[in-house]
Amino acid sequence: MDVELILLAMSPLFLLFVGSEFLYWRRRGRGEYYSLADSLCNATLALLHQGADKLAWFLTLPLFSWLAERHHLFAMAPGWQSALALFLLQDFLYYWFHRASHRVRWFWAAHSVHHSSTRMNFSTAFRQSLMYPVAGMWLFWLPLAWVGFPPQSIIAVVLLNLAYQFFVHTRLCRRLGVLEYVFNTPRIHRCHHAKNPVYLDKNYAGVLVIWDRLFGTYVDERDDEPCQFGTVKPVTSFNPLRVTFWEWRDMLNDLVTARGWRHKLMMLLAPPERVEALIAARNDTK
Repeated sequence: MDVELILLAMSPLFLLFVGSEFLYWRRRGRGEYYSLADSLCNATLALLHQGADKLAWFLTLPLFSWLAERHHLFAMAPGWQSALALFLLQDFLYYWFHRASHRVRWFWAAHSVHHSSTRMNFSTAFRQSLMYPVAGMWLFWLPLAWVGFPPQSIIAVVLLNLAYQFFVHTRLCRRLGVLEYVFNTPRIHRCHHAKNPVYLDKNYAGVLVIWDRLFGTYVDERDDEPCQFGTVKPVTSFNPLRVTFWEWRDMLNDLVTARGWRHKLMMLLAPPERVEALIAARNDTK
């Protein structure tokens, strides 16, 4: 099996979890935790993302191979040591990709799709953007090839990291004790999806939460502050294409109407809340 198909190969397991969770909440009178329109939108976005991802790997694989074969820093011998090193380094890079995806508007334009649902369930993990390759997600994995890891191994560990993250998109799991000092868990990731100010832009973990704890972006879920899901700027559509391009449309509109190159650059690269402040200040002066 091509490693690029790992997530598709796991789709029966993912769908089993989605169906089981839906039945669990329905039997407990919490049917509102799922929505047919929302779930269908999520599923369509997943398929679009898979197609874009496959194309991105096809187009960028020569670059990864060139770096790994001709300009590698180390000769990475097969074995558990190199596999562990690859896992740790990729998870570290994922943390910074994820953090950039919230703090740089260009990356947020793609990543905001994943946060646009007002629900939190296993199907929310499917809600991905086909624009990740355009935004440049693959750039964050280039250091892995430069170190010397084989491109196919890089693809595999990236997709396995994403596969793990499917299982943290749920309300079902509460505290997991000491595991939460090391691993990303549903409770930790619920905070990441919340738009409450206390939780906003926290818990960027992929598999390991140690990076959030090291770099000061960890927040704990509070009993007195229930998570409210969705984006600060709501997305009011279940059309997969409208959801995909919602933030790109706003960003390009802001870019065109911004005055001067400095403000135009800010519309592309500033954190989302800084962009909103600039737009508000501009409107106040009109």
